[in-house]
Amino acid sequence: MSPSKNHYWRIAGFYFFYYAFVGLFAPYWSLYLKSIHFDAIEIAILMSIQPVMRMVAPSIWGWLADHSGKRHQVVQAAATLSAACYLGVFATTSFWGMFLVLALMSFFWSASMPLVEATTLSYLGKHSSRYGRIRSWGSVGFIVAVVGLGYAFDYIAIAWLLWAGLACELGILIFARQIPPTEVLAHHTDHQPVRQIVLQPKVIALFSACFLMSVAHGPYYTFYSIYLVEHGYAKSAVGGLWALGVICEIGVFFLMPWLVNRFGFTRILLASFSAAVVRFMLIGWGVDFLSLLLIAQVLHAATFGAYHAASMGLVHEFFRGRHQSKGQALFGSFTYGAGGMLGGLASGPIWEHYGASVLYTCSALAGLLGLLLIWWKQGMADAQV
Repeated sequence: MSPSKNHYWRIAGFYFFYYAFVGLFAPYWSLYLKSIHFDAIEIAILMSIQPVMRMVAPSIWGWLADHSGKRHQVVQAAATLSAACYLGVFATTSFWGMFLVLALMSFFWSASMPLVEATTLSYLGKHSSRYGRIRSWGSVGFIVAVVGLGYAFDYIAIAWLLWAGLACELGILIFARQIPPTEVLAHHTDHQPVRQIVLQPKVIALFSACFLMSVAHGPYYTFYSIYLVEHGYAKSAVGGLWALGVICEIGVFFLMPWLVNRFGFTRILLASFSAAVVRFMLIGWGVDFLSLLLIAQVLHAATFGAYHAASMGLVHEFFRGRHQSKGQALFGSFTYGAGGMLGGLASGPIWEHYGASVLYTCSALAGLLGLLLIWWKQGMADAQV
């Protein structure tokens, strides 16, 4: 399918509202949970529900989409059920009540993105290097949410976050109904079981390294805002720092076609993992120096923007034809899901017993291990040439 302007904006709108929700959830949900008197362990558990569901749900929904051949209808159903379940946040402030609501909402919310990623790459076809330009609208949505709410929460109660979340859920639902159906082209790997692709050494190396990158980011998404506020930063400054990282991410998304042509996906990943090591050390040990935090946030361009676009490109190369949705779902489940869950759950006890500096040093070590895996994969690929 050749990209059309009409379909471009339909997909871009979905990314905008989906990541606007991330932009309110990642920086501010932990602050909301703290405001209703949950402790660090409870916050870590509740913030880890979403990664858990990103581990479980996408494989189920990806299988359903590939088996039924109705990918866009599955996306619509997931968005509808996610919005309905989200309404429960208005009805509870108990730990188990919040646990149940977030689990149900996240099960459906996390289902749609891998399917939309597969739709986007199918829609772009041979122009897949342009993926970052459509995905950048998700970054714009993130910035609108994180900056707008950051300034707002200096003047209004954090409880208004619930209404912002509802607005994002409704936006996701509206644009889910606009996403175009895409044709899944036949590929010579269609007859292979998907596990045969997954068990290739290059695929195992990619999935394992990206799992570690998600582990590294778990403490960032769970405690970064609390960390900054406890060190005297205003909520508007917290929002500004989150937004700076995403602004840099947008720039990288627009540069990705040139970067891919110049360096290739694997070398981009090597640079991204190297940047992650530096970034998390700066966060862990430089919180009292705004200049170091600014540098750390600029590095988000590499540790998420370039990393995400390059890893999506490789997954699209590995999983073709009828395996597209399953491949994206498996990748999301194992990396953003399982990796994010482990990083989030481990961050609570480490935060309480050893402090933030040790916590973010652990993030840097996870990034280093991921770098070594990608380096090994690159050496293996070079040996095969």
